[in-house]
Amino acid sequence: MGSEKQKYSDVYDCVIIGAGVIGAAAARTLSRYRLRLLLLERENDVGLITSAANSAIVHSGYDPTPGSLKAKMNVAGNRLFPEFCRQLDVDLKMIGSLTLATDDDQIPVIEELAVRAAQNGVPVEILSRDAVLRREPNLTPEVRCALFAPTAGIVNPFELTAALAENAVQNGVALRLNEEVTRIAPHPDGGYAVTTDRGVYRTLAVINAAGLHADTLANNALAELGKPADYEIRPRKGEYFVLDHFDPEFLHHTIFTVPTEKGKGILVSPTTHGNYLVGPSAEFTDRKDDFATTDETLAQVLASAQKLVPSIPTRQIIRQFAGLRAVEKRGEFVIDRPAPGLVNLLGIQSPGLTACFAIAEKAAALLREDLPLEENPDFNPVCPPRVRLHRMAPDERAKFVAEHPSYGRIVCRCEDVSEGEIVDAIRRPSGATTVDGVKKRTRPGFGKCQGGFCQPQVVKILARELGRKPEEIPLKSPGTEILLEKIGGADGG
Repeated sequence: MGSEKQKYSDVYDCVIIGAGVIGAAAARTLSRYRLRLLLLERENDVGLITSAANSAIVHSGYDPTPGSLKAKMNVAGNRLFPEFCRQLDVDLKMIGSLTLATDDDQIPVIEELAVRAAQNGVPVEILSRDAVLRREPNLTPEVRCALFAPTAGIVNPFELTAALAENAVQNGVALRLNEEVTRIAPHPDGGYAVTTDRGVYRTLAVINAAGLHADTLANNALAELGKPADYEIRPRKGEYFVLDHFDPEFLHHTIFTVPTEKGKGILVSPTTHGNYLVGPSAEFTDRKDDFATTDETLAQVLASAQKLVPSIPTRQIIRQFAGLRAVEKRGEFVIDRPAPGLVNLLGIQSPGLTACFAIAEKAAALLREDLPLEENPDFNPVCPPRVRLHRMAPDERAKFVAEHPSYGRIVCRCEDVSEGEIVDAIRRPSGATTVDGVKKRTRPGFGKCQGGFCQPQVVKILARELGRKPEEIPLKSPGTEILLEKIGGADGG
């Protein structure tokens, strides 16, 4: 569709707004039914905001208040993760978590969390100091005890979001990027007119999963319907460190401090690719685009983390980043249907990543009054498997590369990523179109050099595969192109 608006150029059964992990999960869940579906995203890729900058933890569910929506969605989502990640070919490791009491005053908190866990139906065990240190000898010797949650895990959150969107597209969902919703209004003949900066769509139903901006869309939509609304999202910023993959034996579990009113507190955790994550802070900000890090906050994050793991090797820190969590003023998930055909999924802060599959199921259930949810016999829940060279045995890898030479041309030596893997990430449904999109799907640029050596090659591959000039390839969004012009003597890719 061009930039000029076209009146009701497309008609859908449901429009899902926001292609973060929640919106992508909702789209994929609804694609199980015979529906015309549209997934809209204001950014130029899926999962670029909250879904790409979080702790990457699959929470067990011991912490949320028993009976709360957070608790119900957390526990239900956790149980769905292994099978759904298998279907989507997403890296998931159920490594378990340890929540530490490092002084005597925190022991009653651990005991209370164990009671909560039982109420939420989550298996946990309180471990003695000696038992904890046998599991994790690099923890502080000040540890008194710990709550062990075996059903906690780690996942690659961007890979998950990309796979959900890919599977939705494979099953018939239309995905449109770089398209921002500006208005949701009732259509005179029923349903809604969804206006974007590129067009207007008519739809029977809308799912609002717009993350940090979901409150504005919800309030404005209900005002159009003459209904009161008072949703309010305030971002809470979390700042993190990333450590290189220096020692696979450094930690085996996700390590938490005891939670506070601000959230689950500081953690130190392995990632699915062997790095280590340290953070986050938890301070409110009044800006929904505030992704800056500060030396002062990061110093506090590191000091808190070193109370859990004193030997964190700061020389292995390779980057820092900040993410924003969409905290609704009531502090709870908001999953509601305030008007026929309008479902809000807002205020989905932690443990929203863990809860995504359960939230999507609940959204579909809320729409049963508005849409004919007839099963689609052609629905395929399985993503085609990705080639993962790092998982292959040496003989298997050598044979595969002999048959597919592009997988033998290593582009990113820090993360051992081949040209073949990058090409696959570009060619897949809802594939990468930017340097950052390639990075998040296959990891070139995540290593110690942070793209210093591999980025030019990634630009060349993107330009070749997309039929563009290298100077047209952006880092992230339009306007962030890396190359300005071709100069004399340069081959330009």
